[in-house]
Amino acid sequence: MSKIINAIRKELKQNSDEKTKKTAQTFFKEKIKTYGVKTPLAIKIGKESFKNIKDKTKAEIFALCEELLKSGYIEEAFIAYNWSYSLHKDYEPKDFKVFEKWVNKYASNWAECDSLCNHAIGTFIETFPQYIKQLKVWTKSKNRWVKRASAVTLILPARKGMFLEDVFAIADSLLTDADDMVQKGYGWLLKEASRKHQKEVFDYAVKHKKIMPRTALRYAIEKMPENLRSKAMER
Repeated sequence: MSKIINAIRKELKQNSDEKTKKTAQTFFKEKIKTYGVKTPLAIKIGKESFKNIKDKTKAEIFALCEELLKSGYIEEAFIAYNWSYSLHKDYEPKDFKVFEKWVNKYASNWAECDSLCNHAIGTFIETFPQYIKQLKVWTKSKNRWVKRASAVTLILPARKGMFLEDVFAIADSLLTDADDMVQKGYGWLLKEASRKHQKEVFDYAVKHKKIMPRTALRYAIEKMPENLRSKAMER
């Protein structure tokens, strides 16, 4: 198993680039650990490596994912989360504990949080919607990335028009949060929900605009027509 991890790390190092490393840091307020490999290339390296492990059990692959996550490198996190999503047809309820652990322990910036939540956990929730109640528990976390995760996990389902009541419940819980990463997270969720439920999201935004942070409000109405955006932004 260690040979697989070592081979990935060797290839990432071989493709590292100082300019990419410096540019990557500009997208984050917090210090990130990076090889300096562009994300599409890192994902490609991961997909090629997955061919060597696809016949292993889910437990074995999840263990490999965790080894990658322990390094702290953002590229290794992207590969781990891509691998975990590749197993989505084999998800079962007990996997939620694994994902919850990863959010709590390893997500350390918005890109890692969103990479895990948009695809792996989001797909899990579509398969096992009873776990949405756990996302609502996440909104009360002291960990900013867990709070953001509670919202961005529902991004893709919301884009399809799913779980509107739960979208609003999560937004309610995060509504006045002072953290801009949380505000952007639930604002983005509302924006995606507005694709299928424009009136409902608009009414929600107008109802709460006096207490909703402007950052979240701008995100929520971004896809709406100009006249609705102007009305929602009126003081």
